[in-house]
Amino acid sequence: MSVNDLRMRQLIAEEAARIILDEGVLDYHLAKRKAADRLGAVQTRNLPRNTEIEAAVIERQRLFEDEETPLRIAHLQAVALKAMDLLERYSPRLVGSVLQGIDNGRQEITLHAFAESVEEVMFFLADCGVSYRVSERRVRSTRGHEPTPCIEFGAEDVDIDVLVFPIDGLRQAPLSPINGKPMKRASAREVEALMRDTADCPRVPSPPAPPHARD
Repeated sequence: MSVNDLRMRQLIAEEAARIILDEGVLDYHLAKRKAADRLGAVQTRNLPRNTEIEAAVIERQRLFEDEETPLRIAHLQAVALKAMDLLERYSPRLVGSVLQGIDNGRQEITLHAFAESVEEVMFFLADCGVSYRVSERRVRSTRGHEPTPCIEFGAEDVDIDVLVFPIDGLRQAPLSPINGKPMKRASAREVEALMRDTADCPRVPSPPAPPHARD
């Protein structure tokens, strides 16, 4: 690979990171395609790997974060903890950008929960007075991309997506779209420890208002 190719690969990774953080694009493949298009490199065969983009995202946030960034991340992690407390009987796990401490401008949290059926979780939330809606996500496993039920509700102006897996799904995480390895997941106790270990962690916000359905 030539020096020019390497430089373009780096520029695409940096622009993709900007798109992810500033525009809230979650799909790394889409972000790098957008970046290549904006840089006039649509035909390049040297697109950066997702792991290179992830490294660029972390570096960009380190360089350009403002004093509010740690507060926003800590707020999302605190809301995640409250949702996990609500869903404690379903062994919830936090995944995604909130766990990674990445501030992409999206007020969204993704949890994994484990139950005999999605209906069990739906009935539980209904009994708790939580309004929700049900959708579907596709997650990657060793068997390919599989449809997974998702329960969506809101709290403290944050959208919460709860992907419901079979109980034995707790033993094997889906594969990460970034590096193809088992996705990193954290229990409530691990999230609490993460927040304690964060030097700039603010106080946990007061209890949320009753959850509401998304528009």
